[in-house]
Amino acid sequence: MQVIGFCRFSYPAEGGFQVEHDDAAARAAYLYAPERIEARFRQFETICLPGIAAQTDPDFLFLVLVGEAMPAPLRERLERLLAPVPQARIVARPPGPHRQVCQEVINDARDMRAPCLMFRHDDDDAVAVTFVERLRAAAADCAALTRAHRLVGFDWNRGWVARPTAEGIRAEPSVTPYWGVAQAAAVQPGVRLTLMNFAHNRINRFMPTVTFTHEEMYVRGHNDHNDSRQKAHVAPVELPLLDAAGEAEFRARFAIDADRVRAVFGHP
Repeated sequence: MQVIGFCRFSYPAEGGFQVEHDDAAARAAYLYAPERIEARFRQFETICLPGIAAQTDPDFLFLVLVGEAMPAPLRERLERLLAPVPQARIVARPPGPHRQVCQEVINDARDMRAPCLMFRHDDDDAVAVTFVERLRAAAADCAALTRAHRLVGFDWNRGWVARPTAEGIRAEPSVTPYWGVAQAAAVQPGVRLTLMNFAHNRINRFMPTVTFTHEEMYVRGHNDHNDSRQKAHVAPVELPLLDAAGEAEFRARFAIDADRVRAVFGHP
């Protein structure tokens, strides 16, 4: 069964952000501001991509949506980062309605005659290296359910919230349902709706969902540029520094290397 991962990398959509902007130009200026985009690139490199590149089941497509107006040096940097990941494909689009553009990009990559598994992925989050393997197994286990419904959601709710720093990785365990990371859907042939047509924390209102809690499957990236942290009165989150055992677990489960994190985030 085809598996598609979908990631937006600073795409200036119309909607889809908790922070509002007057127009697409203002949103692009916010997204490509030097301090913000540098932080996104560093987290994308050290947190997001390692687990994608190290999947135990490599048979999937990883779509990275960017804006057509992304400055050339940023586009080239992104291409260099994705070059070693054969599953990755950059898709550029002009600004447009968030859900509609995401739907079109995913469906353009699909074989609409066949069922599809799709997962959403933010550029500062991570999934375990077994995620695609576990997703296929979940779909097989729930075959009767996926045959009976146009869409079926899958949600792995146990993982970590983590902040990469020059000191290493600050992180603590989390069990949070429908958080939008390690979340997927099985979609029947011919159905044009995608997982991105629904708010991640509300998919259970629109489709049956199956939740898995028995293993850590995600790292929810925490940083000053999270969209959810741009509103007033958002309290800071203090996270403890991982010890050697925690760093080893992150390396084994998510392919996240604390030494690489220190090197990248310790650089001016």
